[in-house]
Amino acid sequence: MLQANGLVLIDSLLDNGRSQSRTLFLVLAGSMLLTLSAKVQVPFYPVPMTLQTLVVLLLGVVFGWRMGVTTVLAYLAQGAMGLPVFAGTPEKGLGLLYMAGPTGGYLIGFVLAAAVTGWLAERGLDRSVIGTAIAMVAGNVVIYACGLVWLSTFVGMDKAVTFGMAPFLFGDLVKIALATVMLPMVWKFLNRHQL
Repeated sequence: MLQANGLVLIDSLLDNGRSQSRTLFLVLAGSMLLTLSAKVQVPFYPVPMTLQTLVVLLLGVVFGWRMGVTTVLAYLAQGAMGLPVFAGTPEKGLGLLYMAGPTGGYLIGFVLAAAVTGWLAERGLDRSVIGTAIAMVAGNVVIYACGLVWLSTFVGMDKAVTFGMAPFLFGDLVKIALATVMLPMVWKFLNRHQL
C-alpha cells in the first residue's frame, strides 16, 4: 500500500512552507504555463503536438493533488470566462461553447489527471523512474478516458479512438518519457544538495 508523506516537489523547492500569497502566485503561474503549453505547437508526426498534457501531469506531480487541481480549475475558469487559453482559441470558439464542444471531455480529464498524478506524487512515486512512469501513464489514461467518452457522443467511439487518441499516442509517449527521466533527476539533485 502506498503511504502518503504529503511532500511534493514544490515543497522541496520552496522549503519555507506555503503561504496563501505564494500559493495564489503558483496557481496563477501554473495556469499561465498551461495556457502557453496549449498555444505552442511542436511539429510532430502524425499531428502537431502541444505540451498541454505534459504540463497538466507535471502540475499534479509538482504541486500535489490539491494545488494541481486548483491550478487546472483556474485555467478552466479563465477559459469559461472567454479568455483564449485553450488550444485552437479563439479560432475554434471561446468560453463555455468551446468547453462543451468535442474536446470538452479532455478538459475534464485534465482536472482528474492532475488529481491522480498529484495523489501518486504525494506517495513518492515521482522519485523513481518506474514510479514516475506509472503516475504519468495513469494520468494520461484518465485524460484519454474522459476525452474519448465525451468525443464519442459527437462522432462515435470508433472515430473518437481513430482521431482523438491514435494520432497522439506517440507524442504522449515522448512526453511521458521526458517526465520519467526529468522528475527523478530533480529529486536526486535536491536530495544531494539538502544534505
